[in-house]
Amino acid sequence: MRSGSVEALFAMALFAVAALRVRRPSGPTGLAVPATIELEVAERDTTRRVEGSCPFVVGRSSEADLLILDPEVSRRHARFENDGRTIFLSDLHSSNGTFLNGRRVRETIEVRPGDHIDVGTARMTFVGSKPCN
Repeated sequence: MRSGSVEALFAMALFAVAALRVRRPSGPTGLAVPATIELEVAERDTTRRVEGSCPFVVGRSSEADLLILDPEVSRRHARFENDGRTIFLSDLHSSNGTFLNGRRVRETIEVRPGDHIDVGTARMTFVGSKPCN
């Protein structure tokens, strides 16, 4: 193996380890500790901060916790949940998909501070979470 090949292989392995995230199996969660999440939402030409308790639904419906008026957003588009330690994001079978840092969300996946979530033309940045009091 040439020296450049070893370096490339090492770089790919390092990237793969850094990209690992906790994936939670779908189904009932039995969430024990409620959590509050904070998002920064950029849509059209405005940015706003939003806080809400998990489970937290994003969508076009007036019943969603975060209402995004965009025809590309499904009525119930995506959901944030927690297991007491970790915040997870799942796509709710939306028509146009939910994207975490540019990758389509195909299963429930961990969200970390600084992550970007795209739904329709809106971009949310996950600021963080804290246990509910």
